[in-house]
Amino acid sequence: MTTYVVLLRGVNVGGHRRVAAADLRAGAQDAGLHDARTYANSGNLVVTDDPDDPTGAASAQATDRVTDALEAALADRLGTRVPFVVVPGPRLARLVEAVPFPDAARDEPARLLLHVGPQDVDADGVAALAADHDGPERVVAAQGVLYVHHVDGVGRSRLTGDRIDRAAGTWTTGRNWRTVTRLLEMASA
Repeated sequence: MTTYVVLLRGVNVGGHRRVAAADLRAGAQDAGLHDARTYANSGNLVVTDDPDDPTGAASAQATDRVTDALEAALADRLGTRVPFVVVPGPRLARLVEAVPFPDAARDEPARLLLHVGPQDVDADGVAALAADHDGPERVVAAQGVLYVHHVDGVGRSRLTGDRIDRAAGTWTTGRNWRTVTRLLEMASA
């Protein structure tokens, strides 16, 4: 059995692109996924695939299969395409372990965001952003994702999602560290 964390982009924020948790779980079921659980009604889903596979191997092909099936099921159910990223549980565990700002993860989890995209982020673009940005945010690319510590808080940051995505070379969806660790707990249960 392989567990996946699905992170929808830009849903249930400011009244835009509403996706009910019940529809998200039902879409997962329509896609043939199992044990669908949502978290915080903000586009977070944990599912399992192929419960008869004792290895739990999350190959790139298996992840692509889950992505394709869920994309079609959600489009049918919601009447529109919603961008999302599928992260195998073992990869999420590695991302949590690799956090470059353990102090922020421990002391300020609401101010630390993990940004994941459909492709690996451009490490050179992120390094250029970190060098050019004059704000207090700490920005690092590692393991194909982007970690941002919003020292003064996310709401006060001038580091916008558009600017992050341009530097990353791909769109991303971000989650604060509390959400990331809760999703990892759910994926590990």
